[in-house]
Amino acid sequence: MSTQFRLPLTAPPAYAREDFAVSPSNAAAVARLDAWPDWAEGRLALVGPEGVGKTHLARAWALATSAVTIQAADPDAPPVDLPALRGRAVLIEDADRRSAGATLSDEALFHILNMAGVDGGTVLLTARTAPLAWDAAVPDLRSRLNALSVATIEAPDDAVLTAVLQRALAQRLIKPEPDLYPYLLTRLPRSAAEAIAAADLLDEAAAEKKREVNKALAREVLGDFEGEESE
Repeated sequence: MSTQFRLPLTAPPAYAREDFAVSPSNAAAVARLDAWPDWAEGRLALVGPEGVGKTHLARAWALATSAVTIQAADPDAPPVDLPALRGRAVLIEDADRRSAGATLSDEALFHILNMAGVDGGTVLLTARTAPLAWDAAVPDLRSRLNALSVATIEAPDDAVLTAVLQRALAQRLIKPEPDLYPYLLTRLPRSAAEAIAAADLLDEAAAEKKREVNKALAREVLGDFEGEESE
């Protein structure tokens, strides 16, 4: 029997819309997103916990609409060129995690929201929390955020968690036997972030032990993983 040794490589993330797993936990949000360009005032906030597919859906939308993408929480992102955004589709990632040092100021976000619905302009924002909970020092921005339409992705179900695991492992160039996924689902917390963390642990263990990723390796690794969760 030949043994396959993996190199510690990763593939760039892929955001093909057809690869997104639609399930009862996200179907309503997907329908709201697909209603574009008929969003109220050209604006929509896509909200949900970490790892449930907000970025996947948003990047697929950005590709389809040739949107300009702004990383709101990245202090090293380039300055926002407001005049260049007029009449454009705009994606603002992590809109709820803006900070004092971030590129996207309250004033800039206010002007971008105002440009939505004018001359074909439209804005999609992603966040972990609803716009009502976002910080806003500018009163006019507060009113715009309060009025945003929101599409909510709920905590992941089995279909979504399986897709998260498949995507996380594929990004690490791992293609395990299909029986690994139901095994993992019975042992992991109901969290996309925890599923991604488990994929990291499996990847590290496979590289360290020079073994394939399978149920036997998962049984060893998840013992440590579950132990850490209980501390």
